[in-house]
Amino acid sequence: MQNDVPAGIKYEAVSHFFAENVPGGRAPLRFSLISGGRSNLTYKVESDGGTWVLRRPPLGHVLPTAHDMAREYRVLTGVAKVGYPAPKPIALCEDAAVNDYPFYVMEYREGVIIAEELPPGYAETEDQRQAISRALVATLVQLHAIDYEAVGLGDFGRPDGYIERQVRRWAEQWGRSETRPLAEVNELIKRLKAALPVSPPPAIVHGDYRLGNMMLGSDEPGRVVAVLDWEMCTLGDPLSDLGYTLGYWGEEGDSESQINARPTSSVTARPGFATRRQLVDEYGRLSGRDVSAIEYYQVLAYYKLGVITEGIHARFLAGETVGEGFEGYGERTENLMKFALEIADNAADPRLRGAGI
Repeated sequence: MQNDVPAGIKYEAVSHFFAENVPGGRAPLRFSLISGGRSNLTYKVESDGGTWVLRRPPLGHVLPTAHDMAREYRVLTGVAKVGYPAPKPIALCEDAAVNDYPFYVMEYREGVIIAEELPPGYAETEDQRQAISRALVATLVQLHAIDYEAVGLGDFGRPDGYIERQVRRWAEQWGRSETRPLAEVNELIKRLKAALPVSPPPAIVHGDYRLGNMMLGSDEPGRVVAVLDWEMCTLGDPLSDLGYTLGYWGEEGDSESQINARPTSSVTARPGFATRRQLVDEYGRLSGRDVSAIEYYQVLAYYKLGVITEGIHARFLAGETVGEGFEGYGERTENLMKFALEIADNAADPRLRGAGI
């Protein structure tokens, strides 16, 4: 049994924790890695008594604290109180002696996750694709409508000044990742600082809200089974989630370079999926929020994605990546920054266009 256990799991100690803290979780347990990489590791855990998911920090994680896992566990506990579609947390282990790092266990859910392609035979009709588009927006509006004080998340973040901190932090991250000067980046930083919007009342912000982090019904594409990957969650400006979603959302008419810069966007460029403008309008209609400044949040999203890809490009140049497919990340960075600047150049806000800077 233990010979089949994937890296990152101490079989005996974790089995003991399950037996004491997870209903039905008695050995023998079977572990398989669902996903892993730069973010937290996710394992499927099975026994005769049930199926669960275990989340832990990446291998080689340098900060052996309970902070990341405890935050995820806490926000899942909070949103579960109001029936939000996310996996329900079951048990948190903050004792690093059990599995080297803290981890938590949550329920296992079955469904379809759309990555860079639609699964064969899934969401083949335009009506089904429209239903996915509507569900994505409605579920985001539902998240932002949660009373975070009432679900015990009142001190979960510092919402005041959220966007200003985002701009500053990603500028600092660019400085750490930059492999060559890009004039667009300095211009974007200046404009993003100058055109800071007036944020609406704060909400729970997912931080990585996109189609690829949603699990949909296998027999009903418009039904959201779960929203996944809550490690970036905090309290902040809800429109930042909408802007980030748009950063990954392709539409008919997008150029080849736009699609290549965001491979997952090829899915929603198919007929039937909503346009980015339709997503924005639907969010505004359902939430009642003013979405007139959405261009700012789109620019910020493209800029952040560009900084992320530059970090991957830097690791590739340093020989620190494993596998293939990293050769084009430098070009992706350049294109994402150009797209961000194009939106800014045509924005309604003169400050975002660079006027007076």
